Amino acid sequence: MPADHGDEAELFARVDELLADLSAQRIPLPPPRERARRRKAAGLSTDQIADALGCPAEDIAAWETGAQEPLAARRAAYARLLQGLKTLQRPEHQDTPPHQEPTPTPPSRAGKKAEQPSLFPAITPVTSTPRSRTALSQTVKLTGPLAVIDHDDTLTAHFTNGSQLPLDAENLVSLLQWTLRSGLRGDKLSKQGLDRDCDPLIVLTPAASAALHLPVALDDRARLRLADSHPVIIQLRQAGFHLTRRGFGPWPSVFRPVTDNKRASVQLAVTAWGALSQDGWNLPLLPPTDLARLLGTYTDRLLTPRGSTAVCGEELMTALRPPTRPRRAPGGGGEPNPRGLHTVLEPAPPEAPDAHPLARGRLSEQAMQEEAWDWNRPPSRQETAQFPHVVGLDTNLAFAAASSGLSVGLNSPPRHALAPAFDEKVPGAWYCDLTHAVLDPRLPSPFTPTGQAPTGPAWYTTPTLAYAQELGMDVQPIEAYLRDETGPYLTPWYERIRNAYLATMADLGVHERIPQADYLAAMKTLATADPALLGLLAALKATAKGGLGKLREGPRGITAPYTRWPALNKPTWRPDIRAAVVSRARVTLHRKMRKMAEETGRYPLAVLADCALYPAHVPTALDVVPPGPDKQGVPGLLRLGVNPGLAKEEGTQSMSWYQQRYDQGTNPARYVKHPA
Repeated sequence: MPADHGDEAELFARVDELLADLSAQRIPLPPPRERARRRKAAGLSTDQIADALGCPAEDIAAWETGAQEPLAARRAAYARLLQGLKTLQRPEHQDTPPHQEPTPTPPSRAGKKAEQPSLFPAITPVTSTPRSRTALSQTVKLTGPLAVIDHDDTLTAHFTNGSQLPLDAENLVSLLQWTLRSGLRGDKLSKQGLDRDCDPLIVLTPAASAALHLPVALDDRARLRLADSHPVIIQLRQAGFHLTRRGFGPWPSVFRPVTDNKRASVQLAVTAWGALSQDGWNLPLLPPTDLARLLGTYTDRLLTPRGSTAVCGEELMTALRPPTRPRRAPGGGGEPNPRGLHTVLEPAPPEAPDAHPLARGRLSEQAMQEEAWDWNRPPSRQETAQFPHVVGLDTNLAFAAASSGLSVGLNSPPRHALAPAFDEKVPGAWYCDLTHAVLDPRLPSPFTPTGQAPTGPAWYTTPTLAYAQELGMDVQPIEAYLRDETGPYLTPWYERIRNAYLATMADLGVHERIPQADYLAAMKTLATADPALLGLLAALKATAKGGLGKLREGPRGITAPYTRWPALNKPTWRPDIRAAVVSRARVTLHRKMRKMAEETGRYPLAVLADCALYPAHVPTALDVVPPGPDKQGVPGLLRLGVNPGLAKEEGTQSMSWYQQRYDQGTNPARYVKHPA
């Protein structure tokens, strides 16, 4: 049967299209890092390129890192664009000094921004010609805490100042040897400790990992580490390198034995295995130079990354309050630092988590329950009739802020006492009966995580009982476990996190001491800000949250009940400190809500941790918080502002939505930001 000529034409057209696609895929493109260099030299953003090519900006970033390649007609258009950008620039053989664009003008105090400041001002990378690579990689003495290693024909180090350096490294051993010679190292954060400067961080992109013969993914998903029999591990051992007990995973630490009192250690981050995309890290896909700059900013403001954000939070505590200090007596050496945590301590029995050996046989009412709130109540008829909306007010870095100036136990074990007199200056766990408290049911009880009134004696931390006294209650402990050696251990940790958070928010155009309305307007534009800055902000907040969580780190994986786990052997495993922080954050929020009720007559409908839902006439936080004489709120009440301890608008919904969620048995505060 003869073929239909119409069908034949259609088939030929499809074949021609396929051949065109194959032809386009063969169009040569410059190396990924050169693509990024040309774009930046022309002063173009990834958004501008994406708009011209009709694709997402994420695709441009992926093309510039080599994670993906453009296809078909878009590849041809991208090649044409890059060739055009090349002709607009100076010939590559001319010497061009590094150039940094002027710092963007800061936004107004109101947070308005015509152009969002970027973490990454354009910098022409400092590179070397192939003839000079060997000399450079062997003789250049670098400064800085880290380098991002990428690969395209050769390994290239990208530094925090925007410069680049090709390396003569063919395997991981030679890369580590170069790192130890390079001079890369971060400054230590405290002058008290004996530790040397921080180990350098080497971040491997997926392309670099492949070039160094590391697998694309880890086969051992249970332990998340490379097998000891892998050729790379064997090469490291043969070259005299050692690994810590956690092995070669996403964040391996590689070292040589200390010789002549000199430390030779390198921290690695393998991004192909999730080092910067999980465990608190959620950084956007960035070119290597931009990634180096972002991590450099995190390092400058907090510390050199060492693992998950929780690990970084814990390491920051130790770095600022080191366990040892130089010995003052003749002979030098080191001695325990009385302001740090240097001794592994067993918790008091009520402070122990349920999985702890000390919890075996313990009655539930004998366990301390100092946790964050999960409380809600039905709206009254008057509230339903008067307020058609609900507004969530979320406290900025509430638990980190609660740690500032908080006196906690240090290195002495808990001392048991019967019928002690309560002293708000002594950290400890107190067994006390607070059932006689007379509290307004429109507020959650400050003494329980459920917000319900206590039903019998219970264990409380010092901040909770101090607040009970503040409310005029008679506090008579039955027994207690007290800490005699005390100090504000977390204060420098909080201050560094606060400063990092405020500096990053200022980069995003949100500043301190501005009227509440201007702060609210600035926060509403945050979602459209520079993704890199938003990724940095999220990492800072996760570091604060995770660091406090590490104080009561639980067992990992499946373990038998009441069996010790590794975290218990660290001086920084201190559930009593975490409990005191949570307690202080909870009573601080209660105090503000109580004063809000006295000032405005308005009570919260629900509270989840640090987020309180209030009824509102109109869907804005400005309807809930008093303006104050300077439009910056009233001290002592909930008020809007960027500082830790102040609040932001978490979300708004209708009162009918709240009622529906309440009837379903869920806490509406959990969903006010994302109602779906």
